[in-house]
Amino acid sequence: MFNKKNNKPFLIAEISSNHNGKIVNAKKLINLAKKSGANAVKLQTFLPEKMTLNLKSKLFKIHSGTWKNYYLYDLYKKAQTPLKWHKDLFAYGKKKNITIFSTPFDEDAVDFLEKLNCPIYKISSFEMTDIPLVKKIAKTKKPLIISTGLSNLDEIDYTFKIAKKNGAKQIALLYCVSSYPAKNSEFNLNNIKILKDRYKCFVGLSDHSNDYEVAQNAIACGAEIIEKHIALKNQKNGLDIKFSTKGNELKVLRKKINKTYNLLGKKKFFRKKSELKNIKFRRSIFAIKDIAKNEKLTKENIARVRPGFGLSPVYYEKLLKKKSPFKIKKGEPLKKNILRRVSIK
Repeated sequence: MFNKKNNKPFLIAEISSNHNGKIVNAKKLINLAKKSGANAVKLQTFLPEKMTLNLKSKLFKIHSGTWKNYYLYDLYKKAQTPLKWHKDLFAYGKKKNITIFSTPFDEDAVDFLEKLNCPIYKISSFEMTDIPLVKKIAKTKKPLIISTGLSNLDEIDYTFKIAKKNGAKQIALLYCVSSYPAKNSEFNLNNIKILKDRYKCFVGLSDHSNDYEVAQNAIACGAEIIEKHIALKNQKNGLDIKFSTKGNELKVLRKKINKTYNLLGKKKFFRKKSELKNIKFRRSIFAIKDIAKNEKLTKENIARVRPGFGLSPVYYEKLLKKKSPFKIKKGEPLKKNILRRVSIK
């Protein structure tokens, strides 16, 4: 599912709550994702009463950050994508030829999404240690994306192991800084390399920054998947607006991560086609004086100079003090035939 086509990273457009309670906005965001070159659109599937308790106490109130002063229940009620929209949105994605999938936040949500044939599942950073949920999703055997924000390696180890044990066939891990928005200074993108080396799976970035640099550099560190929140052009309101790309910005992001990915090239060292015409400007071995047959080759009659029509300089020291098997005129390059005649391999 995450295999890249046409040398492009897998780009996920996260709608989250940026529909602002209107299905028409959700469909506009799907259109935007498609036009911007995203591979998939992600929803969030939950009911507020399954997320938290409807209590107005300090424990259930957010005291700082983007959602300061919200009670958890009120926040999730405002942020939810209504279940009654899902069937319509999945169908709309199919019509627009773009994959729609979701993050289920409880086991009932998984059952609900299975009825819609959800093709991929995502586990959020905040649910990454919810082992019953991990098991439930893994048993669907669908491709599974796990965000790793807030987690240490021991927790990731355990969740990854449980997911594999319970049937997950294809797992991707997203490095994530669970701060909203996340400052560029808070990212340690070398963690992407750590995840790739440790788990030997697809690795990407769940990006809550508010520019392009983090995603671009994540690709340079080996990320194969980028997840980014999206919003409509000129959209000013929204719970996640502070860390979302707006309008054409997602298309710009697509181009930038593609460019970085293509600059990385293949994991194979080879001479580039564009270089071939310039090989002739390398140094090679030339006669700098007329050389008679059986005359010794010395620093006075052969040299390493440009252009590159003669033998590579790697043979220079091996040729010194050898007798020339034939006449060589000044300005002539020494060729491979001399190597056989003087027994040099």
